[in-house]
Parts: sequence; C-alpha cells; structure tokens
Amino acid sequence: MTWQNYISSDPNICHGRVCVKGTRIMVSVILDNLAEGHTPEEIVEFYPSLTLESVRAALDYAAYLAKDEIIEYAAAEA
Repeated sequence: MTWQNYISSDPNICHGRVCVKGTRIMVSVILDNLAEGHTPEEIVEFYPSLTLESVRAALDYAAYLAKDEIIEYAAAEA
C-alpha cells in the first residue's frame, strides 16, 4: 500500500485540502481523531466511507511530510 493510492488534493474539493480520494474527508480530520486517542476502527465507524487502509494511508502521508520538515526551536534555558 502506498499513500498515493488513497490521498489526493483537488482545488474543487474542500478548497484543495488533502483528502482521502473519493471523499471529502480531510487527512487532518483523520489525524485529529488519532491524536484524540480514537482507534482506526473507531474512525472508520465515525466515517463509513473510509477504510482501515485509507486511515493508514493518511498516517503514512503525515509521516512522509514530517520527514522533510526541520523545525528550529530555541533551547530551553537552564
């Protein structure tokens, strides 16, 4: 499975936000649900147009994006 098979962006759908193909469910919605502690199975229950594979693809997409991002931060002062 590759995330490219499940994730897309179309300027005419959700203002171009990244969504699961064939839905209007944004990847950010899936990630928010995971961050809140919901399981992939629960997310599929909440959004029946999703599959477990599409939830995993959203997570894979987020991991792909995180690999290329360097966030600079100030070191904590002692």
